[in-house]
Amino acid sequence: MNTPVSRRRFLRQANCAAIGSSAVLNALVNLGLANRLAAADGPVDSKALVCIFLNGGCDSFNLLVPTDAARHGVYAASRGAAGTPGGLALARESLLPLGAPAIDLGLHPACVNLQQMANGTGHFAGKRRLAFVANIGTLVQPVTKAQFKAWETGKDAALPVPRALFSHSDQIEQWQTAVPQGMQQLSGWAGRAADILHDAHATGSTSMSISLDGNNTLQVGNSTQQFVITPYGALSLARSTAGGAGDPLQLKNSGLKDTLGQRYANLLTESYSRLTRESDASQEFFQAQFDSAAGNLGPAVDALFGNDYLATTLRAVAKTIKLRGALGLRRQTFFLTYGGWDNHAELLNTERDLLSGFDAAVGAFQRALELLGLQDDVVTFTASDFGRTLRSNGLGTDHAWGGNAMVFGGKVDGGRVLGTYPDLALDGPDDVGLGGRLLPSTSVDAYVAEMLRWFGVPAGSMGYVLPNIANFWDPNSAKPPLGFMKA
Repeated sequence: MNTPVSRRRFLRQANCAAIGSSAVLNALVNLGLANRLAAADGPVDSKALVCIFLNGGCDSFNLLVPTDAARHGVYAASRGAAGTPGGLALARESLLPLGAPAIDLGLHPACVNLQQMANGTGHFAGKRRLAFVANIGTLVQPVTKAQFKAWETGKDAALPVPRALFSHSDQIEQWQTAVPQGMQQLSGWAGRAADILHDAHATGSTSMSISLDGNNTLQVGNSTQQFVITPYGALSLARSTAGGAGDPLQLKNSGLKDTLGQRYANLLTESYSRLTRESDASQEFFQAQFDSAAGNLGPAVDALFGNDYLATTLRAVAKTIKLRGALGLRRQTFFLTYGGWDNHAELLNTERDLLSGFDAAVGAFQRALELLGLQDDVVTFTASDFGRTLRSNGLGTDHAWGGNAMVFGGKVDGGRVLGTYPDLALDGPDDVGLGGRLLPSTSVDAYVAEMLRWFGVPAGSMGYVLPNIANFWDPNSAKPPLGFMKA
């Protein structure tokens, strides 16, 4: 057994003992051993999941819109016709049509690259790289409108419903934990997947959970923490001379490194110092790889990316995936955010600009993966707090529930809309009220399970990673949860 695995095993035991759960410890140890034995006989492969979290709650029913006359008429009636006071509906003729099998649905006019990715045209000629999952949201178990109304009025208080619906912080947490009934000890589904997979798929000191947006819940497991980087590389205390001899940041970091270099008699102080030294060493190692020739994407790939936040962040993701061998990682998860979607006061112009930036950056990222030959190894997907109300509040839209998600990649069965696209009528069969809040028909669990199945989480471990999955899909079934991943 190599040293990194031994260290992770020791830390895992300590963490489990700290919460007093020998059952969790035994399960993790046995699963880690089983995975290592399976990996020894299995093929060598590398895979990455990239989460783009649309912070604020994306109004995705102006992203994916019916184009047939009848359903577009219902949509326009609910959203308010274009050009009328408070009207949010996009004109039917402005929508970018999707081809079969997603016919009768179209995209926001700002999404030219997304249209090409879904239809297999333009830069993606013959390559359908984008699928949609309709009306997805947090659920503990399937719920009907009648059941929800009974719960809402107190007639069925025992119905398992996600807590604090329509709250930003709670719904963000629930998307990342996949446990919407709440958890005593927070951990995320990607972190729990890392608990299962890390020993079999990582040989270095870098965690497979890599965040480009600071600390998050998604990538924290019971024995796994995220590794935080920036679009420009690591977060280390290296003595940079870029700011000159008197640069305050250089002086602070230099002093801190000198302090960490000392040894302390106090056990707690020494342990903190040692862990910080190890963390800084890992960051410096990562930066050395990031700046190396192996991390060079090449001028053709670099030219694809713009200079905005999302583009530069996705460029860093592409570099880090390219460096997976040098980092000793055959599994990676990435977390980044793209915010600004909480559009209570104005929707149409703000969402147009956000979607335009998203469309350009994601289009560049997927084209970069194609040029690097990584398209079959990476699945990129969106998540968001919640959908938004169909009805305008006079200017924008308010917090709701179900929305539409997107998933990209060479192994994605592109051009399809999975799940059930809802009836957009106000007070219709899918509207639970308060201005068109749509009851999700697809759970976050099913969406995530589809990707984790491809990622390598075994059926027997799926319940550990997604505690509610059996309410929506049998992990031992040969049939996939939704079907957007190719066999």
